[in-house]
Amino acid sequence: MTAHHQTKKQNLDLALIGNSCSAALVDRDARIVWWCFPYFDSDPVFSRLLAGDEEKGFCDVTVAGLVETESHYVRNTAIVETIMTDAHGAKVRIADFAPRFDRFEREYRPPQIIRRIEPIAGLPRIAIRVRPTHNYGRPTTNVVVGSNHIRYVGGQQVMRLTTDAPLSYIVNEITFPLTRPMNLIFGQDEPFLSAIDTTSREFLDRTRDHWLTWVRNLAVPFEWQAMVVRAAITLKMCSFQETGAIVAAHTTSLPEAPSSSRTWDYRYCWLRDAYFVVDALNRLGATQIMESYINYITTIATDVREIRPVHGIVPFSSLEEETAPDLKGFLGHGPVRVGNQAESQTQNDVYGSVVLAATQMFVDERLPKMGDEALFRLLEALGERALERAFEPDAGLWEYRTRAHAHTYSATLCWAACDRLAGIARRLNIADRAKYWRTHARALRERILSEAWDEKRGALTGAFGSPDLDASVLLVAELGLLPATDVRFITSCGTIGRELTRNGRIMRYTAPDDFGAPETAFLACNFWYMDALSQIGRAAEARELFDSILANRNAYGLLSEDIHPDTGELWGNLPQTYSMAGIINTATRLSSSWEEAWARDSS
Repeated sequence: MTAHHQTKKQNLDLALIGNSCSAALVDRDARIVWWCFPYFDSDPVFSRLLAGDEEKGFCDVTVAGLVETESHYVRNTAIVETIMTDAHGAKVRIADFAPRFDRFEREYRPPQIIRRIEPIAGLPRIAIRVRPTHNYGRPTTNVVVGSNHIRYVGGQQVMRLTTDAPLSYIVNEITFPLTRPMNLIFGQDEPFLSAIDTTSREFLDRTRDHWLTWVRNLAVPFEWQAMVVRAAITLKMCSFQETGAIVAAHTTSLPEAPSSSRTWDYRYCWLRDAYFVVDALNRLGATQIMESYINYITTIATDVREIRPVHGIVPFSSLEEETAPDLKGFLGHGPVRVGNQAESQTQNDVYGSVVLAATQMFVDERLPKMGDEALFRLLEALGERALERAFEPDAGLWEYRTRAHAHTYSATLCWAACDRLAGIARRLNIADRAKYWRTHARALRERILSEAWDEKRGALTGAFGSPDLDASVLLVAELGLLPATDVRFITSCGTIGRELTRNGRIMRYTAPDDFGAPETAFLACNFWYMDALSQIGRAAEARELFDSILANRNAYGLLSEDIHPDTGELWGNLPQTYSMAGIINTATRLSSSWEEAWARDSS
């Protein structure tokens, strides 16, 4: 059992269950409050998370006379266990999971979630409530009862609940004594052909074994192991295995700050997050997710004319943005958006993001199929786009909606595309191309450093000719534009640390944007800052910051996108892959090695 690392309850105390096909969020009271069915970016059948004060879109188990609830992940798995105790000491255990294991020599990971409810002491009295929605928040009232199942018909999808609990009690939400284990299996509208109780118990055991085995093969740093394992399991649940896409988060419209209308749909794959996620998976040796992700981006890169910064879990699907009128929003903070306008934005860093992630194919000897000249030629087309676009104004990585600048980060990634292409050409022994890309990379680098450096501020600024600071320049050493020993990098870190910090948290920028002045701190920037500090010899400071961010994870060890510098409350979509990858990358960088740790213990 994992110990609770923080006592402060968070509004976002939610656990993720999933199997790389489907994913749901469960709260501390064992209520399933969010489940997009059948896939990550589908219409949610459970949408309570965004329903404001309306009691709709959930599945829960209420215990009569409830006095205590304790909920946690089963160690090293994606299974959530909740124990509920009533006033007489009777107890119920609920296990929630999405089945995932090998079956018939292939992976079994259906769009399905299973809830197993067992009495473990006394005679608890419970009611099972199932209130799905369709079309983003319309209650599903068309309920058809069968022999061992209930069909909920609404919108495009029919959801079937197969169960060995009394159907009439579920439909009428009747309270009854729980005398034996009961199982709820939610999924596609197809008959369930095996024994419900036996199957559910077997699926639970096999899913637990699947995760334990997967975790056993991870290469984790010596320190912060439990946090890194939780982050790794979460990233795996954020990858859609069929196509290799990795979503930015599993939710839409959890606001970046209260009443800010900064509500975005993150159930899609941003190519820029990619590089950080590939980096994190690579550090842990989770090569399979990394490999399928690289296949996903090379699928997208075959259309080089215009690479969109964000794609659906199925590439090239439309992400047109609209609002959902039937959902009031998280804690009433609307609007709820479906789709993302960023798909039509110009973000010139995208070419570099793809080349960076694909570079792995040419250097990683663990991969069964390495990158070849054909892939290199495909990437060269992206390099040419990067050359054209490096200094053109764009929406930038923060996706400004109403203004464009030539951003330092975008230009740096265009440089990175050329720089990595030179390296790949060298590895493939294509001398003339290596020289071509090296020459271009050098020219870009000189121009970026001269245009982004602001002598008066003692920092590289966020956009050329603008004095505004931006935390994304903390990545220039990591990306290789400047060595970490360069005085310009060291002073940039100092200036950003001084001016972008609010109550110990780094803001991505503080200048007002399309929605006014930012109120919450973007967690990824805090990890970038810690990484930068450790690169310039301020590792002790970095460790302190790292521990303080870890202390703000939710009750299940997850991080969302933003943290409020004053309240420590998490905001933004959850779980945010950027933040979870940050835990892995920073822990790996700051941890003492296994050898040092053993030496210390034995001396």
